[in-house]
Amino acid sequence: MFHRHKTQGIIIKKDDWKETDRFFTVYTKDFGKINVLGRGIRKITSKLRLGMEVFYYSEMEFIQRKNYKILVDAVLIDRFEEIRTDLKKTIVAYKILRIFDNLTQGQEKDEKGWVLLLDSLKGLNDQKDYKIVYYYFFWNLLSLLGYSPNFYHCSICRNKLEYKKNYFNLKEGVVVCPNCFQKRMGWEEISPGLIKILRILLEDKKIVFNLKINQNQINLLKKLSQDYLSSFANKHE
Repeated sequence: MFHRHKTQGIIIKKDDWKETDRFFTVYTKDFGKINVLGRGIRKITSKLRLGMEVFYYSEMEFIQRKNYKILVDAVLIDRFEEIRTDLKKTIVAYKILRIFDNLTQGQEKDEKGWVLLLDSLKGLNDQKDYKIVYYYFFWNLLSLLGYSPNFYHCSICRNKLEYKKNYFNLKEGVVVCPNCFQKRMGWEEISPGLIKILRILLEDKKIVFNLKINQNQINLLKKLSQDYLSSFANKHE
């Protein structure tokens, strides 16, 4: 006898299989990241397709077979309409899902990861400033995975970072004060204003989603995030 399991989930990606079936990668509230098979879901008459589309937030039921899970029910909770009707937000949503999928492991419940992903999509849907939502997601995901630098204290002398120019090592993921900095490859200057923004991103989403930052600060945040993600990806290949 096969047991039915019910959970909420966010559809990360889909892959067609055979003529009418489709495999879905779903991040769930109760089981972490899973792969589930929707049999016949590509048929126009399939009721399952109403609740299964990329970055849908749905309640679903599945049966655990020996080697895979079979989807038996899916009820849409939120399709994030504002994301779907705004091309820039759609691009950011796919970027969030891709990074989340690449950096998270499968089938292990992680409440903090679930809340982060759901809050990020809700924030992206509801907020005008979609850029800050992405950076909130990115740095908090790294923090959950244990890879976010300490933006409060120098990693060498452990003194509190003062409101002045400090230095960030992309490869090691550490921040040091000017006194401990030694000029060599892999370091980037990090301004006091940028450190302040990064601290806010990691502290309170209510403040983050109402945070107003200028284009220059966005550019600095973008460069640092891209450089660190590239360094992080190369280190974990």
